[in-house]
Amino acid sequence: MIKIYKIKNALKVATAPLMILGAALSPFSYAHANANQEQSCTSLSATGNPEYPPFLWQSEQGNQLHGAVANLMDKLGDKIGIPIETIYVGPWSRSQQEVRSGRVDLMAGAFYTSERADYMEYFRPAMMYTKSVVWQSSLTPFEYREWDDLVGRWGVTVINNSFGQEFDTFAKQNLNLLNVASLEQALFMLGAGRADYVLYERSPGVAYVQKLGLEDVRYMEPSVSSEGLFLTMSKMSPCNTPEIKQSIATALQDLVSEGESQASLISGLIEWRETAQAAN
Repeated sequence: MIKIYKIKNALKVATAPLMILGAALSPFSYAHANANQEQSCTSLSATGNPEYPPFLWQSEQGNQLHGAVANLMDKLGDKIGIPIETIYVGPWSRSQQEVRSGRVDLMAGAFYTSERADYMEYFRPAMMYTKSVVWQSSLTPFEYREWDDLVGRWGVTVINNSFGQEFDTFAKQNLNLLNVASLEQALFMLGAGRADYVLYERSPGVAYVQKLGLEDVRYMEPSVSSEGLFLTMSKMSPCNTPEIKQSIATALQDLVSEGESQASLISGLIEWRETAQAAN
C-alpha cells in the first residue's frame, strides 16, 4: 500500500541494552580520561551525510553541518571536555573517504556494515534509529510488499549508501541498482521516469521530496530495513587512543540513557522545518 508522508515525530531512540566500545570502563571522570591527551588532541572533527535532514544537512555557508546529530555532537563534546566540530567535507561518499583516511576523526551517523568496520570503530549504543524505504512515482507504480518485488526493476540510490548488512547482501546479489552522487539527483531521475524506484531513508527522503516539490513521489511500506545510526571513529585518526575512546563511550552511553538523543532529534526537526520555511 502506498502512503503519503505527513510530518510526525515517529522516530525512536535506541532502547536496547547499552554496550560500549572497548574494555570495561574504570570509574574516572571524562576530564581525567583526557588529561594526558590535551596536548595532542585538543579538538575533534566529525562529518556525515549532508543530505540527511533532520539528522544532518549542509549549512548555507557550506562548511558546517546542522541537525539532530550535530546537536548531539555538541553535547558530547561538552561532556568529554573536547570540542567536536561537525563539518561539511563533500557528498556522502567523500565523507566516508575523509574518515577512512583519518583526516576527519568521527563519522556522525553510520549504519553498521562489516566493510565499514574495517576502517572505523563503532561506539554503542546507537545514537538514533531510522527506517529505509522504497520510493516510487505514483505515475508508474508497482506492487511492493517484500524485497523480492524489487527484483527485475531498475533502482537508484546514493553512492556508498547502506541499508544494513542483510539488505545490502540481498541487493548486491539480486537487484539492479544505479549509484548516483546525490539524493536530489536520484529523486529527479525517479520523477522523470528514468528509474522504477529509489532506495533511501524515510525522513531525509521526505524532507527532500517536499523541498524539491515532487508531488508524485511517495514512499512505500513496509520499510526495507530499520537500522541504528552509530557514532564511529576512524582507525587512522590521531585521536584514536584508548583514553579518548573510553571517554567518548562513557559520555555517549550517559547521553542516550538521559534522553539527550531524543531531545537532539526534536530540536533537529524544529530546526529543519524553520530552515525549510525560510527557504520558501
